[in-house]
Amino acid sequence: MRRLPSLFLSHGSPMMALEPSPARTFLAGLGAGLPRPQAILVVSAHHDAAYQGGRATVTASPAPPTIHDFGGFPDELFAMRYPAPGDPALAARVVELLADHGLSVTADPDRGLDHGAWVPLSLIYPDADIPVVQLSIASNASPEWHYALGQALAPLRDDNVLIVGSGSITHNLRALFAARLPIDAPAPAWVSDFTDWIAERMVAGAVDDVLHGVERAPHGRDNHPTPDHILPLFVAMGAGGAPFKAERLHHSITYGLLAMDVYAFD
Repeated sequence: MRRLPSLFLSHGSPMMALEPSPARTFLAGLGAGLPRPQAILVVSAHHDAAYQGGRATVTASPAPPTIHDFGGFPDELFAMRYPAPGDPALAARVVELLADHGLSVTADPDRGLDHGAWVPLSLIYPDADIPVVQLSIASNASPEWHYALGQALAPLRDDNVLIVGSGSITHNLRALFAARLPIDAPAPAWVSDFTDWIAERMVAGAVDDVLHGVERAPHGRDNHPTPDHILPLFVAMGAGGAPFKAERLHHSITYGLLAMDVYAFD
C-alpha cells in the first residue's frame, strides 16, 4: 500500500464549510486520491500551547466534541458537527514519541476538534468515520521546534496515520477585515509575491529558507503578523521525512488575501 504523505492545508475562513470556492472543491476531492488512513493527526493553528500556560496537549477523548471557536457567522455553521471518533491509543503514542525526542506533551481527555481540524476534514472525509486526534502548536516556540516536532511524529506514517498541519499560507486578519473583498477577488502583489517565494523555495528544497520565510520572503510580516498559522506548515514539513520533497497540490485565493495553498511532503 502506498505510504501516506504528510499534508499542509490552508483552512481559510470557517465559511469554507458552506461557500463554494476552488479550495473547497479541491479538498472535497482530496480524500479519494489518498490511501485511506487508519487515523488522522491534525496540528491546528487554533490549538496553541502558548495560551495554555505553555502546556502542549494532544486530544485523548474517545468522542471529541466539535468546537465552534469563532463568532459572527451564520447559524447554519454553528449547527454543523463533525462526529469523528477519537483515538486515545494514538494520543498515547504521540505522547510517547515526543517524550523520546525530549518534547513534553500532555494528553487532554476533554478537548475537542476546533475549526482548523473539522472544517477541512468535513470536506476531505465527510463521513467522519476515521478517528481524529489533534495536537497543539506552541506559537512561542521556534520554527525549528515545530520542524523537530514533525520529525518526531514521522514514524506514525508507517502506521498509516495521516499527519495534517492545518493553518494558512497567508493570514493577516486585520487586513482581511479592513479590505472586505469578495470571495473571488484576485490577490494583491504583497500576497502573491510571498506565496510564489514560498513555492519556489519548496521546490528548491530550501528548508531553512521556508522555516524563516516570515523574515526572508517578500512581505513575510505582512502576511504573517503573528506566527500561529504558518507553524503547522513546519510540522508537516518535518513529518515528510528525508530527503525533503514538497509538492504544491493546490493554489487559489479567497477574499483576495487568504491564499489557500495545500502542500504534500513525502
